[in-house]
Amino acid sequence: MDTVFRDVRVIDGSGGPSYRADVALSDGRIATIHREGHVGPRPSARHTVAADGLALSPGFIDMHAHSDLALLRDPAHEAKAAQGVTLEVIGQDGLSYAPVDDRTLAEVRAQITGWNGDGSDIDFSWRSVGGYLDRLDHGFDGHGIAVNAAYLIPQGTVRMLAMGWDDRAATADEIARMRQLVAEGLEQGAVGLSSGLTYTPGMYASDAELTELCRVVAEYDGYYCPHHRSYGAGALQAYEEMVDLTREAGCALHLAHATMNFGVNKDRAPELLALLDAALASGADISLDTYPYTPGCTTLVAMLPSWASEGGPDAILARLQDDASAARIRQVMEVDGADGCHGVPIEWDAIEISGVSDPALSCYVGKTVARSAAERGEEPWVTARRLLIEDRLGPTILQHVGHEENVRRIMRHPVHTGGSDGILQGAKPHPRAYGTFPHYLGKYVRELGVLPLEECVAHLTSRAAARLRLPDRGLVREGYRADLVLFDPETVAAGSTFDVPRALPTGIPHVLIDGRFVMQDGKRTDILAGRSVRRSAPRP
Repeated sequence: MDTVFRDVRVIDGSGGPSYRADVALSDGRIATIHREGHVGPRPSARHTVAADGLALSPGFIDMHAHSDLALLRDPAHEAKAAQGVTLEVIGQDGLSYAPVDDRTLAEVRAQITGWNGDGSDIDFSWRSVGGYLDRLDHGFDGHGIAVNAAYLIPQGTVRMLAMGWDDRAATADEIARMRQLVAEGLEQGAVGLSSGLTYTPGMYASDAELTELCRVVAEYDGYYCPHHRSYGAGALQAYEEMVDLTREAGCALHLAHATMNFGVNKDRAPELLALLDAALASGADISLDTYPYTPGCTTLVAMLPSWASEGGPDAILARLQDDASAARIRQVMEVDGADGCHGVPIEWDAIEISGVSDPALSCYVGKTVARSAAERGEEPWVTARRLLIEDRLGPTILQHVGHEENVRRIMRHPVHTGGSDGILQGAKPHPRAYGTFPHYLGKYVRELGVLPLEECVAHLTSRAAARLRLPDRGLVREGYRADLVLFDPETVAAGSTFDVPRALPTGIPHVLIDGRFVMQDGKRTDILAGRSVRRSAPRP
């Protein structure tokens, strides 16, 4: 054997009771589990870890990550490795970097600079989904990446590639082209399709168009992961729309960052859960993910009305620079409620700037737009408009609009999984990027008792693996891949806070991928064991 964990508390990911055992690894897999009290010799290995007092669980699966470029930029990637994350699902919210051509690559790089940086430090050698996954496999000089990654085909990028940024219905030929792009991406290894239906140009798609793409996903046994049309006004109707759409397509549904935010949705989580329970009872295949925090995080440009974004980043900047267009945008945002802000009038005192692309604008970071405006003696819209123009749409924001009771109710649901929605850019990112998984275990399990430890681990491991159709991950079982986390249930906690968002967690000494230590004794090793995790279901 390569490694044995001696006298460890096994929390196997099933949700069942934990037990004590020796767990031995060989050739990247779990070779032997010798339970306490079993007869026969205990396993031995070249490397023995005395694990008394520690829990051993499957590696955590981040079902909603924005590490699309970070995995190629940062070989250590401690933001996720130190949390015990062994697999991230990227390509989220309908916008990412494959499939593309030269035009759309430039456009999407500009549009999501706030999520991933402008990519000037990345060699964009790929254009297809398969090429991007190959690039992840190659990683750093052929040695892979920090953690594993699965990819969702981004519907907004697909639409951009097939028909540009027009706010109109797709033609039959354009739908056929989009279906072809989705099928090619799935054949090349993507696990499903994502949408960002409050982001342009993905939001311009009708339900009929989305249904046609989901039919392709269903043929490949993938899943649809929408950031749906509203998390504010009309949130329940937006959830129901996704349930109905995927039922029509016969496609599995995974609801991204399934929150109930804004004042209009306070204490309404039970209504969402009742909707999901009714759909599940009728045979629907549904899961969801959440992060264990109340504020959200996105880009400032995403708050604009969709019509202001038609034509892409250059067209947005032109409208912001035109006084008449800017006045129309302001009216929709502050009075009517923009679709980019989920149909709710924007509250500038709830919009905190978390990052900018231009360091010269760092004076805005860590302050709400309302506060920066007051310091300058101007109205908040004037400040926001100038910042968008000067930073060329680059600012990221924290949006303080969540409700704690909604967060707790949703995380208890049996189809819940964990997703950080972690944006790693900016001087003051959301702490969920560095803290989601230990925060679940420390605050919501140990301190608040919202979930039992074994149940919470199941949410973060096997339930996510089941959604991804991974046959040998997500459980501590003989023969399964040795993607594992050892943590101390009594001390595990997120180190990151809103004031110190990049602090690493405590109480997670060891993390392994394919039996190789990527974290050992609380420190990042130089091991690059991560690779792309590709769709394993057979072609239709």
